[in-house]
Amino acid sequence: MRYGTWAVVTGGSSGIGLELATQLASAGFHLVLNSRQIEKLQAVANQLHQLYGVEVRPVAADMATDEGRAQLIAATEGLPVGLLVVSAGYGTSGKLLTNALREEVEMLRVNCEALLVLTHHFSQQFVAQRRGGIILLSSMVAFQGVPFAANYAATKAYVQSLAEALAVELKPHQVDVLAAAPGPVASGFGQRADMQMAMTLKPEQVGVPILKALGRKTTVLPGLLTKLLVYALRTVPRWGKVLIMQQVMGGMTAHQQKEKVG
Repeated sequence: MRYGTWAVVTGGSSGIGLELATQLASAGFHLVLNSRQIEKLQAVANQLHQLYGVEVRPVAADMATDEGRAQLIAATEGLPVGLLVVSAGYGTSGKLLTNALREEVEMLRVNCEALLVLTHHFSQQFVAQRRGGIILLSSMVAFQGVPFAANYAATKAYVQSLAEALAVELKPHQVDVLAAAPGPVASGFGQRADMQMAMTLKPEQVGVPILKALGRKTTVLPGLLTKLLVYALRTVPRWGKVLIMQQVMGGMTAHQQKEKVG
């Protein structure tokens, strides 16, 4: 196998992370699977082992903390990991100034700091073994500012920029890096972010396109809906995209303002 026999997947108990873990297990990868919820994680690990006969090591740890990241890294010690999928992340919405700063900072730690720590660690391992793959979950909101989801979109812009640059830096070492930038996905994300999303993709619509793009592209826009949304904005100047996203996100978060008024 091009990336060896072991993969690490964060956010692996639900949504896109679970779909990617399932696809990797079906392809014969052994998994180190991470999320915060041990019961759900253990259930997923048991199911993937029973279905595909692969070894699955669940690591219940919070990627917002130094301790959680260290716990995940320690769980992979001595394993020939060749693939890293950083899917753990979440969003917030509404006006930044009225949101709880603590939650915004914690999101930054999960979406950016944890991603950086894990990418740095496993990049060193992959460079040393002269092979590896890294999939970082960006988003279609990474390509312009997004009012009413300002900090979330900024975290994804960080992921997108980092992935694009690392793809160039690591290519001479036989390490592939991919930014996966899906549109809205029905994965529990909207509920946690308190967004009402009218159109969504299913996780199974984006998993295979993401994995197929690794080693072939730097950025993938998985799913037809994602392509339609991104390409529709391609010729619009950046300031215009911001205004359009203001209208889109304003619609997704309009209920928040109603609740505050009520």
